[in-house]
Amino acid sequence: MAEQLSLEDIQNFKGKYPKQLWALFLVEMWERFCFYGMRGMLVIFMIDKVLGLALSDKSANLQYAAIQAFVYTFTFLGGIFADKVLGFRKSLFFGGMVMVLGNLIIAASPKDFFYIGITLSIIGTGFFKPNVSSMVGDLYKEGDGRRDAGYGMFYAGINIGGLLGGALCVYLGKYVSWNYAFLAAAIVMALGLVTFIFTQKTLGPIGDSPLKHMPVRKKRMREIGVYLLSLISIPLILIMVQNTKYTDYFMYSIAPLAILYFLYETYTVKEHKFRLKLFAAFIFIFFYFLFNAIFEQSGGSLSLFAAENLNHTLLFFNIDPNVVNNSSNSFFVILFSPLIGLLWLWLAKKKIEPNSIIKFGIGFLFLGASFYVFFYTRFFADINGITSLNLFTFGYLVTTLGELCLGPIGMSLVTQLSPKRLTGMMMGMWFLASAFGQFAAGKLGADMSVSDEHASLVTKLQSYTAGYYQLAIYAAVAGVFLIVFSPLIKKLMQGVS
Repeated sequence: MAEQLSLEDIQNFKGKYPKQLWALFLVEMWERFCFYGMRGMLVIFMIDKVLGLALSDKSANLQYAAIQAFVYTFTFLGGIFADKVLGFRKSLFFGGMVMVLGNLIIAASPKDFFYIGITLSIIGTGFFKPNVSSMVGDLYKEGDGRRDAGYGMFYAGINIGGLLGGALCVYLGKYVSWNYAFLAAAIVMALGLVTFIFTQKTLGPIGDSPLKHMPVRKKRMREIGVYLLSLISIPLILIMVQNTKYTDYFMYSIAPLAILYFLYETYTVKEHKFRLKLFAAFIFIFFYFLFNAIFEQSGGSLSLFAAENLNHTLLFFNIDPNVVNNSSNSFFVILFSPLIGLLWLWLAKKKIEPNSIIKFGIGFLFLGASFYVFFYTRFFADINGITSLNLFTFGYLVTTLGELCLGPIGMSLVTQLSPKRLTGMMMGMWFLASAFGQFAAGKLGADMSVSDEHASLVTKLQSYTAGYYQLAIYAAVAGVFLIVFSPLIKKLMQGVS
């Protein structure tokens, strides 16, 4: 048997990227295929009057908000269980298996088994999602300047899965069969698990159980307890996902509890400078919530807008607008992520590279500009309320530029600002911010939607674009705030840039 690599061997890699990075982004790539495929299908499947759930636009937005909120809330809980009991590897494998099972159950009969299958997918994603990102952080020593580049490449690579899943699953669902669409998500998730099984030996001690020095029987009992707790929670989640009123109660309860838990863990940190760094990380996490509340209209209101108010002409091609809505962001990430990385390197050589706080602010300014573009589509509409897919796609290009200023940098910052023993929890907080962002996005999307099912497309166009105008203003204000107060936030970061 080959000797296990040590952490020092892994972190002392030569060149720009550690070899383990490629294995991890392959695993995450397949999970992204499954996740983006599912996300893109949800609202369209829900409003399908024949083969789907036949929900109204408003109800579909709220249901989408509930599902996405639970996905990311369980990511927070999954991060804690990985930190304290399972370790990243066992958590990832258990989560992946539950996700495969959930998608297979929906594929068997989407209309009948949707809610039970989506409940399993929620639990599985919670255990899977935070762990790959955390293991990427462990590939680097503290202060290694190559970490941002690693997260940037990881971020671009996994979006290949988002691009393929976003396009293929929506196409299969709308034009072939919802059964095959959900089956495709299950198959690719299984591929991700197989990839991890054959590549995990290269990770050395990264992702091992935090209880590996505990007596085997005691450790096993704790692990079994986590698995049983997850299974027991299935009926509760099922009820809350089906009735969005209960989701509201849950989300409004989990927010103060998460903040109290964060404050408790921060209080247990002895050194003052590490406490300040944790508070800096929390600021980034809070603004990530605001970003997602606007950005994640893509799975809700923008998906409905694409389905009803866009033509099918992109440049010289005839293409379904929902395929564009669900895959263009990933396409632009793949295209522009390396270019943005090169831009930062060029600015760094000129000694004018903006710090991470300014980059966050710039990300919000781009986000605001993109939603102004979505608003501006109202001026290109015909008398029937059908507007330009070209301009809509350009809006996504601008959105993506904003995301690239914020997304990969944010994950890297959270790992740098967090003590090692709290990395999983803080990555969970990062994803919990996304949960509340998704939740808020669904609420905002529901407020934009027209309650009258018989309303004209012109009325729907005006309602949605008016909402996008308001979101553009909110994003711009947040961006200006970050840039103006960047010196104060920088002091909290204690040298992390």
